[in-house]
Amino acid sequence: MADRQIPSLRLRPPTGWRRLFFRAPILFFRVGLGPLFGKRLLLLHHTGRVTGLGRMTVVEVVSHDPAGPSWTVASGFGPKAAWYRNLRAQPKTLIQLGNRRHAVTAHFLPSEEGAAIMADYARRHPRTARRLCAFMGLPAGGEESYRAAGRAVPFVRLEADGEDGPHGRGPGVPTHRER
Repeated sequence: MADRQIPSLRLRPPTGWRRLFFRAPILFFRVGLGPLFGKRLLLLHHTGRVTGLGRMTVVEVVSHDPAGPSWTVASGFGPKAAWYRNLRAQPKTLIQLGNRRHAVTAHFLPSEEGAAIMADYARRHPRTARRLCAFMGLPAGGEESYRAAGRAVPFVRLEADGEDGPHGRGPGVPTHRER
């Protein structure tokens, strides 16, 4: 699947104090306060595609399928976001929701599936959807504009890899101290 063309109005990833603000939730997860975010945010561990070093970012859960289990997230800064490109290079990774970890594999969704996901998200969270589209420089309001936004934004489904082992890490997933 080729990377999608993102409208030129799209914001660039934050720098300076804005970057610190966006990365602050990582500290909450690291000190054990992940449950404060409920099921709306997850901590994504990923491996740098160039350096091979462990990286972390916090992303919003757009949808969750408990039967799978799987979590769908969106790359609001497009296909050039570092975490998105890192997952492309190494799709097997680890996520943390609250204080529970899951070994997952990333699956990159086609744009039409993204359109349906975004339209559903807008129905469930209308104010947040409008704000997200405005933040990303995309039109908001009406189902078709949300579908268009969903076609422009890359979505990733993070599917759990088998049964969770002790401490919710999944089979063979090392603890932070073991890495």
